[in-house]
Amino acid sequence: MDDLFPPFAPDPNEPRPRRFKPVPFRMIAPNMITLMALCLGLTAIRLAFEGKFEPAVIAVVVAGVLDGIDGRVARLLKGTSRFGAELDSLADFVNFGCAPALILYGFVLVHLKSVGWIVALIFAIAMALRLARFNAMLDDPNRPEWKKDFFVGMPAPAGALTAMLPLYLHFLGFGIETWAAPAVLIYVLCIALLVVSTVPTYSGKTMGKRVPRSLVLPIFLFGVAAFGILISYPFEALVAVSGGYLLTIPVVAAQYRRRLKAELAAPAGERSAAGAEAQPESAAEARAAAVRPD
Repeated sequence: MDDLFPPFAPDPNEPRPRRFKPVPFRMIAPNMITLMALCLGLTAIRLAFEGKFEPAVIAVVVAGVLDGIDGRVARLLKGTSRFGAELDSLADFVNFGCAPALILYGFVLVHLKSVGWIVALIFAIAMALRLARFNAMLDDPNRPEWKKDFFVGMPAPAGALTAMLPLYLHFLGFGIETWAAPAVLIYVLCIALLVVSTVPTYSGKTMGKRVPRSLVLPIFLFGVAAFGILISYPFEALVAVSGGYLLTIPVVAAQYRRRLKAELAAPAGERSAAGAEAQPESAAEARAAAVRPD
């Protein structure tokens, strides 16, 4: 019987099947950007321990820039993944929760001893709660399409950059002495409350998908000018951006209320049709579409 039907033997010249499928580079590139941002956040913590607050702040700012890039790169390369979404959330907690809290504590809140440390803890935990809420909201299939223009509460990068406003002022020569520690404590606590609040803020995720041809060259010139200002006057620019962002919150909240009233005033049939158009096919697709949290 063995002579008629010999046991099967694989052809030695035939290549062996691969155990694991290769991962395309477009899936790796966004996560590498996220990891670089995470390295900057951890380095900022080390610099804060060494008392080098200026480079520590710059590291967090650059991490915020990379955080705004990785999600767009993932969507452009079609490299979104659940792994990238979870990695980005963990990196955001370190970069925009732990690092700014420790920098602020080492810079000025340390003078308030245990009270200052409690506020630093509140700020870091507020970031963790904000990121957890964002991930939970991705599973909501009934969220209208127009709400993608808004965040619920202040996003993590904006919260971190605005919370460090006292450091920017100190670097510009406005002395933040021991007597100013209570004012900084109240300010940081207010930012933490905005992070976990339900106050709508502008997201900007839908901005720039289509740009009119007439605006292309002005946008280039504006981008070059903004980059030059940021390089030449970094802390002046950060003060202006932080202050301007805080001033826009009431304006954005009013715009959100107007759009919400318009939606509620629309006929029920139109609302249900709009919800059906915006509804994703599954929670997994919803996560993949919004891979990068803030």
